[in-house]
Amino acid sequence: GEDLAYVIFTSGSTGRPKGVMNVHAALRNRLLWMQDAYGLDGTDRVLQKTPFSFDVSVWEFLWPLMTGATLVVARPGGHRDCGYLADTVEAEKITTVHFVPSMLQLYLAEPPAKSAGLRRVLCSGEELTRSLHD
Repeated sequence: GEDLAYVIFTSGSTGRPKGVMNVHAALRNRLLWMQDAYGLDGTDRVLQKTPFSFDVSVWEFLWPLMTGATLVVARPGGHRDCGYLADTVEAEKITTVHFVPSMLQLYLAEPPAKSAGLRRVLCSGEELTRSLHD
């Protein structure tokens, strides 16, 4: 559990790039917590849209695979195109997706019917304002 799982580079809150080493036990803990809190199952479809150099991509890749959910991988650069994302959510019957709040704000301008199948919208990376939450 204490063996290195991966190194991810981040500037975090300091603005200075650094490598952060993550061990298997920490990764396992995060994934088990997410499963306990949000309960993916074989009926779920998770959209993996975060570039693999960002920490969110780790759970986007691994969480569905450890629970029997379906992993749907967005096209490269697709995370920047709200129209493409909404079309993909609809066409692929996505149930679970992650957004930074500023991108969620843009995504919400897309036709709501395209997101009718979403059961979970997870947010991180920025402040989630009360108005966006509501």
